[in-house]
Amino acid sequence: MRKYFDLLLLLFLILLTIKSQASGPDSEKKTLTGKITDNLTGEAIPGATVYIPELKTGTLADINGIYIIENLPKVKIIIQVSFLGYKSLVENIDLATISSRDFILEQAITEMNEVLVIGSSRSTEITSTPVPMITVSSRELQQNLYSNIIDAIAKLPGVSAVTTGPNVSKPFIHGLGFNRVLTLFDGVRQEGQQWGDEHGIEIDENMIDRIEIVKGPASLTYGSDALAGVVNLLPAQPVQDGTIKGHLETSYQTNNGLFGTHAAFAGNKNGFIWEGVVSHKQATNYQNRFDGRVYGTAFNETDLSGYTGLHKQWGYSDLNFSLFDDLQEIPDGSRDSVTRKFTKQITEADTFRPIVSDSELDSYKITPLHQHVQHFRIYSTNNFIIGNSKLGLIMGYQQSIRREYSHPEDPDIPGLFLDLKTLTYDIKYIIPESKGWETTIGINGMYQQNTNRGTEFVIPDYNQFEIGPFFLATKTIGKLDLSAGARSDIRIFRNDGMYIRPNPQTGYDMQVSLPDTTFAGHPFYSFKHTFSGVSGSFGVTYNIAKKFLVKGNIARGFRAPNIAEISANGVHPGTLIFQIGNTALKPEFSLQEDFGISYRSDHVSGNLEMFINNITNYIFNQKLLNHLGQDSVITGGNQTFKYQQAKAQLYGWEANLDIHPYDWLHFENSISVTYALNKGGSGIQINDSSKFLPFIPPLHTNTELRANIKKMFKHLNSTYIKIGVECFGKQDRVYLADNTETPTSGYVLFNAGVGADITNHQGKVLFSINILGNNITDVAYQSHMSRLKYFEEYPNNPSGRSGIYNMGRNISFKLTVPLNLRSKV
Repeated sequence: MRKYFDLLLLLFLILLTIKSQASGPDSEKKTLTGKITDNLTGEAIPGATVYIPELKTGTLADINGIYIIENLPKVKIIIQVSFLGYKSLVENIDLATISSRDFILEQAITEMNEVLVIGSSRSTEITSTPVPMITVSSRELQQNLYSNIIDAIAKLPGVSAVTTGPNVSKPFIHGLGFNRVLTLFDGVRQEGQQWGDEHGIEIDENMIDRIEIVKGPASLTYGSDALAGVVNLLPAQPVQDGTIKGHLETSYQTNNGLFGTHAAFAGNKNGFIWEGVVSHKQATNYQNRFDGRVYGTAFNETDLSGYTGLHKQWGYSDLNFSLFDDLQEIPDGSRDSVTRKFTKQITEADTFRPIVSDSELDSYKITPLHQHVQHFRIYSTNNFIIGNSKLGLIMGYQQSIRREYSHPEDPDIPGLFLDLKTLTYDIKYIIPESKGWETTIGINGMYQQNTNRGTEFVIPDYNQFEIGPFFLATKTIGKLDLSAGARSDIRIFRNDGMYIRPNPQTGYDMQVSLPDTTFAGHPFYSFKHTFSGVSGSFGVTYNIAKKFLVKGNIARGFRAPNIAEISANGVHPGTLIFQIGNTALKPEFSLQEDFGISYRSDHVSGNLEMFINNITNYIFNQKLLNHLGQDSVITGGNQTFKYQQAKAQLYGWEANLDIHPYDWLHFENSISVTYALNKGGSGIQINDSSKFLPFIPPLHTNTELRANIKKMFKHLNSTYIKIGVECFGKQDRVYLADNTETPTSGYVLFNAGVGADITNHQGKVLFSINILGNNITDVAYQSHMSRLKYFEEYPNNPSGRSGIYNMGRNISFKLTVPLNLRSKV
């Protein structure tokens, strides 16, 4: 790994050289000022936000609607002006020729002209990009109930999540997930054993202020693992210059007794910025009408993050860190055959399991068999203005430590113990505009090293290095926006051989080194391979009229097989199967076509998006049978699975229609449908039981009626009241082969919420309160995307039910206290 540290050091020295050139004597400071007013009344709009995403700088209009942004470079930028109750205004401004610009905002009900920033060096107006994208705002995050940050996006059309209880969720886009969806935090790829079904995303939801989602192949700019799309989780923007702000928040959820607290403080003085966030949450076992409390679903999580940086006319440079520490229980679904009460493992031999007591089910104490997941990240994000061009550079280091304790008689000895270290780099250079073409060239990738330190070995030690150069060009020709690009990826993969034998002191397996391999097992053999592929994209957006546009995009995606798919050989706790990898696997390639129609007016907005995605070398898990046609069992009664490849086709559509008859009333509706077919391939026979793909979400509709009242009473501002209905259709297009899946019944969930800001006589917010409820009618249901549905020891029990049900009624109370220690406005 030393040579890759040296590479990053070299990049850092280059960065310093560029910074000195960018901030040299020829760089002149620029100031942009103006006034923001209402288009109908002409009155000033104090508090309106003026923000430049690619420079991460901005300000608020003062009491007279005047804004001033200093220390700006003389380049073309995208500027966004927004205020609640008005259309967001987005303009391209050339700071070399403009120093004053007034903005007139139109009162509106629908959100329009959002700016999306995937990465660090370039911002894009969401309406102009041909690739399907969607955003979740800070307000939407604040006014919805969820247990982890991926749950916060699972209601969006085309997006879902595979769950293992309330605190473990993995994002799916158009029926694809795991290593096919790339999760970013502030533009940095998240690396933490994504191959595992029950491995969640190690990111504190309290750090997230905004979410951006690409719903389609994004291999062009991010390489492997972005074949299905990207989820970019973004922290809060830096506060206004001359201010120190923060907030304290506490929350409680009734279903599993979750209580959480977090505090955040941020400051900005002459472009020197900083922020710190600390949070904690813990919960006991969740409950529903059929299962009562579900044993093995408690968690205890503590997180810390912060950054410091410098934002000047030459650009910005930030240094960021985060610490994630989660004690997470994972259920195995074992029950007493007569009472249906949950039982627990107490011995290694596991010949008898006692019933879990009520006091244990209600306890916040983490059980001896649990996961301890830690994630550390430090990274630097930079964007430099060099003449009329821009250079973005992200360098990061992260370490994921996963311990899974599976020895009840030795609770301090982890079974699975994985130590994953990752170095990431991302360089983007934006070439000065030429003949209307805006071109970005870049290169990104990572070096990764994984080490086993436990007593159970599912995957071997391995390392991999990947690199991918790319280019992306865009141009606007009248009402037409064009986008095209290409990329070439190389991933060099190598896993080590491994010998194991029982530790004479503990009796559990341990690694041994050559040449001392007497009586040792040999579960993993050395393997080395280079995976490569070319991806690309071409898209068009045509603005038929001011309020009406159409989009089309065709993209080729690439994904190299992950470590488990290549080399797994063992039982992974929490999956109840013996997993075997396949060293003959080839990279996946996808070809996806997207088409969309969008209409937006003051009172009605709607979108229709359709897609079809054909994947070659699609990797899936298939049960192995013995020579008698029966389940192959290697050890411990666990069924044996091995990864195979075939062709696959996914297609579907989603739509949303938002109607706003009054400025305070919002009627928002969405629907999404995804179909997926297993098309077979060499040696793969397809029949009625295997013609569909697993983990495909059912038809999903979401309807919400919300009333926003700016001022209800003297001390009650920004009040909202809402009620929502989610409908999930029956999913019978399932992968029945090998009992992998079973059909799932449809169900309807009712959600509700109310909240407001409490102010003093001067109108200053003292605190905000949100009361939110999910599944308020306490429906007992099983999500098709829940792994717990299949956690059942006695599927033919007298109750007629099988598996674990999802969470019942849950009411959340959230109190937020803003703190303005120093305010410029």
